[in-house]
Amino acid sequence: MPGRVGDFKHDRARAHFHDVYRKAMADLPPVSQTHDVPTRFGTVRIYRFDGPAEGTPVMVLPGRNASTPMWRANIPGLLAHRPVLGVDLLGEAGMSVQRKPITGPDDEAQWLDDALGALNLDRVHLMGVSIGGWTVVNYAVRRPGRAASLVVLDPVFTFAPIAAKAVLASPALFLPGVPDRLRRRVLSWISGGAEVDGSLPEAALISAGSTDYVIRKAMPKLITDEQLRSLTIPVLTLIGGRSVMHDADRAAARARNLLPRGQVEVWPDASHAINGEYAAQIADRAGTFWAHIDRRN
Repeated sequence: MPGRVGDFKHDRARAHFHDVYRKAMADLPPVSQTHDVPTRFGTVRIYRFDGPAEGTPVMVLPGRNASTPMWRANIPGLLAHRPVLGVDLLGEAGMSVQRKPITGPDDEAQWLDDALGALNLDRVHLMGVSIGGWTVVNYAVRRPGRAASLVVLDPVFTFAPIAAKAVLASPALFLPGVPDRLRRRVLSWISGGAEVDGSLPEAALISAGSTDYVIRKAMPKLITDEQLRSLTIPVLTLIGGRSVMHDADRAAARARNLLPRGQVEVWPDASHAINGEYAAQIADRAGTFWAHIDRRN
């Protein structure tokens, strides 16, 4: 692994992904600022979206190979509550460019801290879905100080191990030569049975990321009991009751038991694709959560 970084398979793959990405970005609200900020592991792409609301911004972190456009359904509702910052995860398909190996959780926390520091963000609410949820929890326990709160949406590797069936199915998303029909079936299964035919821009984006980009960084490690107990900032956890990625009840029980200031909810009809299924409800729930925190500070 030393000396290896995530990258597109070849120039044609990069061009294809960038084309899909541009089309997906066109469906988002207008971007007020675009930043390519330097970190010790590469350059991180961050977008700022401004709406009618002011206050402490929320930064949204996407799932695997999804990048900022996956928040298409969420950003308009979130903008009613505060400015939104979208970040493309370093070492994943997107506009961030990895230049040095990311060897473990501490490196993952460091690049995010570098990025926030480069934008002079000393206080920010963080929201993450799936691997993005793990990323914000991992960050907050390893680099406390900048994160005012966390909202985590069906996070993986955080409160429960990945389910064996999800581990067995995941190679279909990333291995070369997998038929598109099988890849779509796996994506549909992860998304609670929703049809995944590429007509939605975020579905096309995830599919392109899976086929065009090669991830070369350490797998996440399950957040430990000690780390979760150390997380003294408010944490809103929304878990999909139909998620195939983990045991929802087990994840919720561990979160309730260990988070000092946790608010943990299982949404019974939600799948792992909870952010798209319940965009308006998440915006309202998170907006109330953030407003209460900001009033106390």
